[in-house]
Amino acid sequence: MDGNAPEPQYWEKMRLVAEVLKAVEGPIYIATHVDPDGDAIGSSLGLYRALKALGKDARWVAEPPRFLRFLPKEEEYSDPVEKLPPGATLVALDSAEPSRVVGVPVEGFVINIDHHGTNPRFGHLHVVDPSKAATAQMVKDLIDLLGVEWTAEIATPVLTGILTDTGNFRFANTTPEVLRVAAELLGYGVKLAELTDRLQFRPPSYFRLMGQVLSTVAFHFGGLLVTAHLPEEARREEEDSDDFVGLIRYVEGSVVSVFLRKREEGVKVSIRSRGGVSAQNIALKLGGGGHVPAAGATLKGLDLDQAYEKVLEAVREELTRAGYL
Repeated sequence: MDGNAPEPQYWEKMRLVAEVLKAVEGPIYIATHVDPDGDAIGSSLGLYRALKALGKDARWVAEPPRFLRFLPKEEEYSDPVEKLPPGATLVALDSAEPSRVVGVPVEGFVINIDHHGTNPRFGHLHVVDPSKAATAQMVKDLIDLLGVEWTAEIATPVLTGILTDTGNFRFANTTPEVLRVAAELLGYGVKLAELTDRLQFRPPSYFRLMGQVLSTVAFHFGGLLVTAHLPEEARREEEDSDDFVGLIRYVEGSVVSVFLRKREEGVKVSIRSRGGVSAQNIALKLGGGGHVPAAGATLKGLDLDQAYEKVLEAVREELTRAGYL
């Protein structure tokens, strides 16, 4: 089966997940991937609030990036755990593989809901559908099946996940279905203008960092690839650097953009693509994964120069496959 194909039993599986969650009597831990983005935080927080509305012992284990910390309330956070208690259920959201789940061990009864084509379909129950624009879109379906009464408090993080993974409806994954779902969520009282404005807030350090990152921009393969990296001296501001790959992707004539940043464990690589080029293929060559238009990897034990060599090699192979070289 094509890993990027739609889930043919999507609704049957999602109904089963809903029935299982409604029947659970023990604690339900909701977790997502390391370095969570808007979809990770939005989908997990939305499901957490829905399960709490059902009267479940739900626990949300996540650490939002700075620009998303306006979404949760202080009392909604739960501390990470090294071991789940007996009878616990884990819902892993937006996590392309078990090793990406952070804050809780992947043990107990595991439910895996995700839209990454590279997901190995782990867990006792898994619903993986790469045709969905965001995991938050899938969570919206799940909440409908749970029979929870929608409120603005539940709908706001769910819409956040959809907004961020579609680039505010600019990306190719913006389908009529996505727009219908978004319209429905708006009907539950989400303040769209306020939300979209708030999602763009960045601290002053971000704008200082932007200048340093843009000074590293380079073009390869006749401008088909644009790269940039986080300078070593700017690593203390690393938290503010997540969306720079989205900035450089708009270079005219480019079909691939790559942003690199050095970390203790290696170099994190964020990839975006268009025009028939697969970021997913590039990431897989680098030991990572993700979607066709957006993917990533961590090159362990390498410095920036070594990482650039690996990236250029992987991108060259993909550009050749796609007919650009």
